[in-house]
Amino acid sequence: MNDLLAYFKIESMTDLLWLGLGLVAQLMFSLRFIIQWFVSEKEKRSVIPTAFWWFSLVGGTLLLTYGIHRGEPVIILGQALGIVVYARNLMLLHQGRRTDLPVQAEG
Repeated sequence: MNDLLAYFKIESMTDLLWLGLGLVAQLMFSLRFIIQWFVSEKEKRSVIPTAFWWFSLVGGTLLLTYGIHRGEPVIILGQALGIVVYARNLMLLHQGRRTDLPVQAEG
């Protein structure tokens, strides 16, 4: 067990908590694909649901936080730009909903 902890550079309870955060972050980030797959199967066409972008944003932000804490430039670079894309897609979806509101008949 000590070899495993040493391999993952776990030297304290704080390190273990950070590893836990990293694992949760990766799980959140991975779940976006499962959600997209299920929704696409249900619709019988390729669909990217809003939940995909939320899981991307939350998972990506947590992974970026973990990467910064661990000093991992690959994770930092991989997530930093993605977060901007995920947030922008959510903004576009929100703007689209505002413009798709039904027009009330004038009376």
